[in-house]
Amino acid sequence: MRIALLNPTFWPEVQRGSERMIGDLAAGMVELGHKPRVIASHPGRSTTLDERGYPVVLNRRPPDGLLLRRAFQPYLSHVPLSLLSLTRGDDQLAHAFYPTDAAAALRWARRTGRPAVFSYMGVPQRETLAARRLSLRLVRDAVTASDAVLALSEAAAQAMRRWLGVSPRVIYPGVDLERFSPGGERDPVPTIVCAAASDDPRKRVDLLARAFRRVRRERPDARLLLDRPRRDAAAAERLREISDGIEFFDASPDEVPRVFGRAWVSALTSYKEAFGLVLAEALACGTPAVGTDEGGISEIVDRPEVGRLFAGDDEAALATALLEALELASDPATAERCRRRAERFATDRCTADHVALYAELVGRSRR
Repeated sequence: MRIALLNPTFWPEVQRGSERMIGDLAAGMVELGHKPRVIASHPGRSTTLDERGYPVVLNRRPPDGLLLRRAFQPYLSHVPLSLLSLTRGDDQLAHAFYPTDAAAALRWARRTGRPAVFSYMGVPQRETLAARRLSLRLVRDAVTASDAVLALSEAAAQAMRRWLGVSPRVIYPGVDLERFSPGGERDPVPTIVCAAASDDPRKRVDLLARAFRRVRRERPDARLLLDRPRRDAAAAERLREISDGIEFFDASPDEVPRVFGRAWVSALTSYKEAFGLVLAEALACGTPAVGTDEGGISEIVDRPEVGRLFAGDDEAALATALLEALELASDPATAERCRRRAERFATDRCTADHVALYAELVGRSRR
């Protein structure tokens, strides 16, 4: 099958969020003999790259500062060129991972009679759907006119039913079990790692730092490893002021699996997280996880043998969960239990689920 995967940006070396998922999906499809291509944009000249056996079309993204200042939905300016790339290709299906890209995919689908798929990459909420001009309209069009709508977890699907009136299919993001695997010795001191962006307020890393301050009262030798801030350099100093024992690392594609393999516990304190891929990756390394008890995280840490959950923004409850997870990491059987749990989210399974959906829709459009 020839499949177009659309996203506003695509920098696989960043290894975050939708870009990582799209890259792994495309590479998995290549291994199965299909012909995916990624259509994205960037501020520079239009170009085409080869990435792990599939082409990446990077269209020039016209400046959108005026649109953003007027509170329009981000990533509107690249839509015409994404549509042009679709029109010039011979794709059998277009899969959009962002509402603006869904606008291009749906117009292409109407012209060609071929199917379009839309993945909602978060958890819909009133405040986010109404935050920018055209946001709600674009999302509504995407979920009502696409041939299939996907969510990252059952929690995200439930929110989509509530706020958008659609029942999506759930396909969990994939974990590369070869890259993320147990190996080497754990750090000699209790080590907690958080690979989420430490300068992103949505990740609530400050809450983790305050809870870690309580952890240090029980485990004075414990340390907390955080992703080095990229956008707000001052965030590192603010976090260090909260507690001793906080260190930073560069969450590069090569470094993250090594850090997960040596850490005792992985933590993610995001609120309303659609999935929580970094926790699944830590489990694949045999490392127990700690996260909030709602959203997609509770579908990853679904049993006490692989981690702990905490409620709301209670730093005392989070500290207790971290301490219990540190004890859990001392059990020799924990690593194997975590690894088995992560196998549920293997990249191969994620790719197979997508390919089965694509084949169903392409076959239906032919008939």
